[in-house]
Amino acid sequence: MFRRTDTAATLATALVAAAAALVLTASTSAAAATAPGFLAGADLPPHPTSPWYAGAVTKGLPESPPFCLDGVLPAGSWHRAFGTEYDTGAVQVSVRSASPAAAAKLAGTLERKVAACAADWLRTTPGGTASWRDYGTLAVEEGAHLYGVHTSIPESEPGVHLFGIGRDGSTVTVVQWGQMGDLSHAPVADFRKTTTKAVNKLNP
Repeated sequence: MFRRTDTAATLATALVAAAAALVLTASTSAAAATAPGFLAGADLPPHPTSPWYAGAVTKGLPESPPFCLDGVLPAGSWHRAFGTEYDTGAVQVSVRSASPAAAAKLAGTLERKVAACAADWLRTTPGGTASWRDYGTLAVEEGAHLYGVHTSIPESEPGVHLFGIGRDGSTVTVVQWGQMGDLSHAPVADFRKTTTKAVNKLNP
């Protein structure tokens, strides 16, 4: 009698655990299905000595906000981080806005934030140097815009960042690439292709 009861209890526990696992799996699959399309590692500018490694597409913002964009990306974003075996890394953040108009407003805010980044960084970094460049727009979906930002402080390696900000309908994406160096080291031509792919993959 006790043995039957123990077996029944064990079976019931297993069934509850299995049901919970199914619910979690279904929820995770459903959540993944709602994410905008993201870049793959192979879509990023080629690194001369390392492959790109892509993290999972994840709901929410990255643990560390992309350089220049602290405080302007909504919490309801999705992101994917990328890395290499060396100093080069990248992150893509995508947002589904309430409407195309809201998305256009967000894209404009992101563009202004990046365009002002070098000057903002200099105001808070005594002794530093910074510069930026507008690399123009891309004719993809509702459009995309490319920027470069270089920063340096004495006795430290300089850093260079590229930003691609684009929109498809009510979905906005921003791709940020960075490594040590200055604007002369930035792979702008390859990054144009990356940004075009990022917008085309959004699946709004």
